[in-house]
Amino acid sequence: MDTENNQLTLCGVIESAPVLDHEVFGEHFYRLDLKVPRLSGAQDLLPVTVSERLMNSQVAPGVRIAVQGQLRSYNKVLGGSGRLLLTAFAQRLLPPDDDENPNTIHLVGAICKPPAFRTTPFGREIADLMLAVNRAFGKSDYIPCIAWGRTARYASNLSVGEKLEVQGRFQSREYQKQMPDGTVMNRMAYEVSISRLSCIRDLPLAPAPVERESALQ
Repeated sequence: MDTENNQLTLCGVIESAPVLDHEVFGEHFYRLDLKVPRLSGAQDLLPVTVSERLMNSQVAPGVRIAVQGQLRSYNKVLGGSGRLLLTAFAQRLLPPDDDENPNTIHLVGAICKPPAFRTTPFGREIADLMLAVNRAFGKSDYIPCIAWGRTARYASNLSVGEKLEVQGRFQSREYQKQMPDGTVMNRMAYEVSISRLSCIRDLPLAPAPVERESALQ
């Protein structure tokens, strides 16, 4: 069920050397950054988690690879406060295919927070959604999503608990955050940019997120 709910494909160039991230039941998981091109010519720098079982000599900076897997979330305490972090969890590493879209994601889940609608200073309409996506063994991933234009207006009228099917891309976005002492820090946010959204029925609702650090697997 979770495979159908959460499908992610990325193709790009490894930007950083794999670094040991965590261990689950004796299995080591590494993190690397993957530079993935957009159709506009811009690029996203996306975190990828890879099991030691998938690692080989080709997993190195400068190598172009394709990743198939899922978008996972976990809570981690950073700077004294909890933050929801996202990562592309690799289930397969493949040779790149130039005929495929380099960044696609398909999610099926339920809205777990009221949608937030806003308009930018340039008049662009945006809606922020938090989607709870069921995973195996009673776990869930909480995926921030962003919609634009007509899709944003439609999404702004949805309610907590409504079930959605979403297609789009996993993207990075740099922003600035003002700290309590007045200083400004550059931060990176990760989210799903929605290209298509539809309501569905008869999907079990995931439990509410727990604010604690949790394993990715």
